[in-house]
Amino acid sequence: MFDNYNYTVADRFIRYAKIDTQSDPQSTSFPSTEKQKDLLRILAEELKQIGLADAHMDEWGYVYATLPSNTDKQVPTICFCSHADTAPDCSGTNVNPQVHKNYQGGDIIYINNPDLILKTVESPHLLDKIGHDIITTDGTTLLGSDDKSGVACIMDAIHFLVNNPQVKHGTIKVLFTPDEEVGRGVEHVDVAKVGAEFCYTLDSGDAGWFEDETFSADGAKVIIHGVSIHPGYAKDKMVNAMRVAGHLIARLPLNRLSPESTENKEGFVHLVRMSGSVEKAELDFIVRDFDDHLLKRHGEELYNICETVINEFPGAKMEFSITEQYRNMKKVLDQFPQVSQYAREAIERTGLTVTQKPIRGGTDGSRLSYMGLPCPNLFAGEQEIHSLKEWVSIQDMQKAVQTVVHLCCIWEERN
Repeated sequence: MFDNYNYTVADRFIRYAKIDTQSDPQSTSFPSTEKQKDLLRILAEELKQIGLADAHMDEWGYVYATLPSNTDKQVPTICFCSHADTAPDCSGTNVNPQVHKNYQGGDIIYINNPDLILKTVESPHLLDKIGHDIITTDGTTLLGSDDKSGVACIMDAIHFLVNNPQVKHGTIKVLFTPDEEVGRGVEHVDVAKVGAEFCYTLDSGDAGWFEDETFSADGAKVIIHGVSIHPGYAKDKMVNAMRVAGHLIARLPLNRLSPESTENKEGFVHLVRMSGSVEKAELDFIVRDFDDHLLKRHGEELYNICETVINEFPGAKMEFSITEQYRNMKKVLDQFPQVSQYAREAIERTGLTVTQKPIRGGTDGSRLSYMGLPCPNLFAGEQEIHSLKEWVSIQDMQKAVQTVVHLCCIWEERN
């Protein structure tokens, strides 16, 4: 099917990666940064050029588009979704993608940051990519493969289907979102407008990975109110909110319930941000677990730690709040086994072995699943995400393009 196809995914990805779409967790606007629309606007226009006449970006920055069915069968409408924003963890400005053609093993040195080395011992998937073309940055920014790889793969798959009408499929929807990295990616999605029965995100790692289970996630906010007074006259009067915060952080479990000490299905409590003064300190946590009951217990343990510390500082006061972010998609997907079954079969048709595992994180699909759009996650090739060492294999992205096309075919064949 793909023997004579000239993939566009690599060129698209490199173009998209150069556009700064970093989201901002401190912003209260939506999207959190207007620059995300720079890419989303381009994607809507490119989808129109490919032939999806209804492609457009709405006021929130979402891109919606439809590839009409080309079969006489009644096929469920499926959607493919990726997010256009990149993580706040590292700079996304002036991304300078570097293509390492025909990788032959060994470590990779970043041209503009020679002290930064991508080592095979730290990124073992490199050893599986001998002969591949590897894209990295120059070592000064993140690459944005999370999730511009997914965006580029969906765009190329749609391009393939439009230009190969002999490949039969039902109605296919496309959804590109902003602000996934700050946990708000589908906050304003119009599910009725999407108009699909099932959805797949492309927002995962190595070729062959498939995920139908995510963390359940809460956010916790702690505000510590101290007592401010001139330090020269502070004896028995001052309560330094930042000092209280320091004691609180020191009480957090180190050898359990932290990202550094957990793996597989173990949950954690993670301090992601703090700010403060003598008078007031604010701490933001993310709380994660695959089990909702354990998630609740983690939040309760955090509260008990905070309360204990506050009680040790007379005069200090605390505000504590827990906010639901998303829930494990598996509860929804288990009700629609064909959605995952077809995905696994599509991956196998590309010649890959399926690797199914839970995500120690979340995707837009986590929330979409609870909004009435069951939505597991497919690989897009992204590696070492949210870091200066981020990289992706062009051949892995091509396999993701194939997977999307095969998945469209399978839905048509089964109906």
